[in-house]
Amino acid sequence: MSNDDGFLSRWSRRKSDVREGRVPAEPSRSASPPVPSVVEPVAPAVEAQTNQPAPTLADVEQLTPNSNFASFVANDVSSEVKNAAMKKLFADPHFNMMDGMDVYIDDYNQISPLPKALLRQMVSAKTLNLFDDVEPDSTEQSLDQEANKLNPKDSNK
Repeated sequence: MSNDDGFLSRWSRRKSDVREGRVPAEPSRSASPPVPSVVEPVAPAVEAQTNQPAPTLADVEQLTPNSNFASFVANDVSSEVKNAAMKKLFADPHFNMMDGMDVYIDDYNQISPLPKALLRQMVSAKTLNLFDDVEPDSTEQSLDQEANKLNPKDSNK
């Protein structure tokens, strides 16, 4: 097999060989063994930081918004120190700006009731007879009167 054959041409050739009853030849492996992917650790920068002692809560108190917070998020730093450093970082007004999506921050668990005047206008309130003093619409009355004029027999029922 030549190296310039693509996957589809090899697949098509093998498929046609199987249809014709020939046993497809196993593809030859390249002569050179595959090169294992070895990732060299990038530790020189980490080694420089490991010589320093882990930051403490006293170091957090000295932080300013312009300080470097990288040493406070390392693996060997205690969670209390990390949390205090992050609290100090995000106390900066730069991080406390609303993002414009604040229309969704309201508490929609406490609904405000509909005003009575609006509720009286709703068709569902009329259908459910929520208000006793609601009279039938004048259009309904006029339609009933028209129907009685046309079919007086039905009104006697």
